[in-house]
Amino acid sequence: MSNVSRLSLASNSQAATSPLRLLVLSNGHGEDVIAVRILQELQRQSNPPEIFALPLVGEGRAYQQLDIPLIGSVRTMPSGGFIYMDGRQLARDVRGGLLQLTLSQIKAVRRWVSSQKKLGNKRAILAVGDIVPLLFATFSGANYAFVGTAKSEYYVRDEAGLLPRKSKDARWENFSGSVYHPWERWLMSRRRCKAVFPRDALTTETLKQWPIPAFNLGNPMMDGLQPTFSRQQFYGQDSQQQEIVRPLMVTLLPGSRPPEAYANWETIMIAVSALIASFQERDSIFYTSGTVVFLGAIAPGLDSNILSQSVQSQGWRTESTFPIKIPDPNILTFKQRNAYLMLTQKAYNDCLHLGDLAIAMAGTATEQFIGLGKPAIAIPGNGPQYNPAFAEAQSRLLGSSLFLVEQPAEVAKVVQSLFKDPDILQIIAENGARRMGKPGAALRIAECLQERF
Repeated sequence: MSNVSRLSLASNSQAATSPLRLLVLSNGHGEDVIAVRILQELQRQSNPPEIFALPLVGEGRAYQQLDIPLIGSVRTMPSGGFIYMDGRQLARDVRGGLLQLTLSQIKAVRRWVSSQKKLGNKRAILAVGDIVPLLFATFSGANYAFVGTAKSEYYVRDEAGLLPRKSKDARWENFSGSVYHPWERWLMSRRRCKAVFPRDALTTETLKQWPIPAFNLGNPMMDGLQPTFSRQQFYGQDSQQQEIVRPLMVTLLPGSRPPEAYANWETIMIAVSALIASFQERDSIFYTSGTVVFLGAIAPGLDSNILSQSVQSQGWRTESTFPIKIPDPNILTFKQRNAYLMLTQKAYNDCLHLGDLAIAMAGTATEQFIGLGKPAIAIPGNGPQYNPAFAEAQSRLLGSSLFLVEQPAEVAKVVQSLFKDPDILQIIAENGARRMGKPGAALRIAECLQERF
């Protein structure tokens, strides 16, 4: 055998045994979090890939917390990534340097792929989000996979058929037989696209009508939501009481981004006051139900003092006793009549699991709550994220589990009607699980990526 042949064999052997170099592209904070969940599972695999990242929107703090190196420039745009159905937000981002940032990111991706190729490394790209990272991946020259977080067939149809829509423009959303347009399907059907992971079974089955390697492995949004408790434990103010009545629990989800979240919180507090007032009415289903607990699941980036001032302006007073156990030493508790309100920035998962229902003005949090099989009542805000267009689209995505009201005072009527019909709660539980999927998707996707790459 010639020396050239030996060198060629040695090079091929090294390429076969060396770890894959994986570049992750994502375009939003929620997409970053989903990507990181998959990457954590990849890192636990035998012979895990060497991982790099490029967040196309925001600063990629989720990657930085895992010490994953970023390969290019990052910057937070004025919209915070929320340009959904809002041309004004897009215009602000363009003025803020969006086009220059995008061009530099395209160059960074191609530079990374070229350098890995010159080094003889196996290389691949994982795109998480919508058409933007998918486009970057397609024209990178490397093999790629796509986690589609932004689109679902549930936006336009359910298992029974197309949803009725008021707007004539709505026909555009699935004019070609899918919520994914022909150019998006073309990107997903290229030879170098090794796997596509839609967010639900309905979308997966629709995409399989075309030569797209679609896998129904679940939605990583439902991973990492385990509560701190093994079973729900409640206690009253009288510790000697033998029989304890479980309180009604309402989770409050104002969103995570200031200043929008503060405005959302003001709206939610109006709904809470109306709900408490309705419980005092003699024809209320909760008239003799005892304690009601409101759980404010507050993002760490929000100022709890601002939220506390809003609570107290609605007539709540600070309280030193706790109606339930929440693992947060800094929890803030308030009381009004027979109702408690608790603000926590460290017990998000517990708030999701403890709530019987939610009053919600959030994106991901609302979907996760409903994925646990529970109803949520949503009030459209002024955006930029949770505006009327977003809320209406989310109500289609989540179906019978999400109740959309125009005014916060209407929340009380929805709550009363919900608990007068036990059958609807069972329908809601099944609907949430079907639309959001079972936990463990990140691991299933990681294993599939190892196999496909």
